[in-house]
Amino acid sequence: MPTINQLSSISQLSSGDQIAVYSTSNGDARRSSISTLLAFFQQQFASPTMSTNVYVPTTGFSLAVPTPVAEQQWMLLQPVSTLATGTITLPLNTTTADGTEVLITTTQDITALTISLNGATAVFGTPTTLQGGAAVRLRFYLATNSWYAITTDSAPYSALVQAFLASPTSANLAAAVTGETGTGALVFATSPALVTPDVGAATGTSLTTTGSLLVSGTGKQGYATGSGGVVTQGSGSGKATAVTLSKSNGSITMDGALLAATTTVSFTLTNTTIEAGDILVMNHLSGGTAGAYTLNAQCAAGSAVISLRNVTAGGLTEVPVIRFAVVKAVSA
Repeated sequence: MPTINQLSSISQLSSGDQIAVYSTSNGDARRSSISTLLAFFQQQFASPTMSTNVYVPTTGFSLAVPTPVAEQQWMLLQPVSTLATGTITLPLNTTTADGTEVLITTTQDITALTISLNGATAVFGTPTTLQGGAAVRLRFYLATNSWYAITTDSAPYSALVQAFLASPTSANLAAAVTGETGTGALVFATSPALVTPDVGAATGTSLTTTGSLLVSGTGKQGYATGSGGVVTQGSGSGKATAVTLSKSNGSITMDGALLAATTTVSFTLTNTTIEAGDILVMNHLSGGTAGAYTLNAQCAAGSAVISLRNVTAGGLTEVPVIRFAVVKAVSA
């Protein structure tokens, strides 16, 4: 056979053209057509095919990717409902060809997904959950003996979320979420209109109501611990001595000076929580003869004048303790 440098060149080939090949089975050089060579390449180096396997798993499932009969495996999971857990075991590393791909899709949410390596060193980028309609594609790289997530498709929105996006009503939002409490319209922070809410142990800076404020069962209206205080006139100071206690409620311990029979003594309580027109509710709490005194108060801005009267027929040298509470009141 002439050497290649002695052959004439050709600029265009046809399927019937012949090329020289060495046939190992015959032990000599032979010729083959271009079309025969093309068919050989198409058969030997065709695009990898995908083997599809469909499963209907239940929660806690454990599935193994089939030993590859093709370079790509598609595992289609069709559970009937959301699954709490599931495990997928990858092909054994020693029998897996370089570049093998595994595509996993699911029609329902898998809350906790575990990928078992089966001899591989690691798996990178795989999700720990898989939503309905989502997919993850893993490729095996022989050089590192590892699997890599080359694509992770986010799941489309569920039908309930799609309904909310199409028509963002309170009802559609409630249908799309779980764990909510109550029914009705969506509530925002400023001036919400609530219907018979059960607020539990609520806290706040103020509460304004246009209707009745009712307490059911054994509950009570009043002030919480920490809102009150105590103050003392001081021994020997006299029952007319002014005191200061800027609390919405509390106790005043008066001086033990003599209060004559059928006599009234007045003193000033300075209290920044009091406003003009407020009502000071008072009670003789302790420290003296029950029923021996009457109490009265006139409120002004930042203070109140409290009057204590001895209504008995004899003088009293007692130390009465007065419990008070400020009640907001207006004339308009």
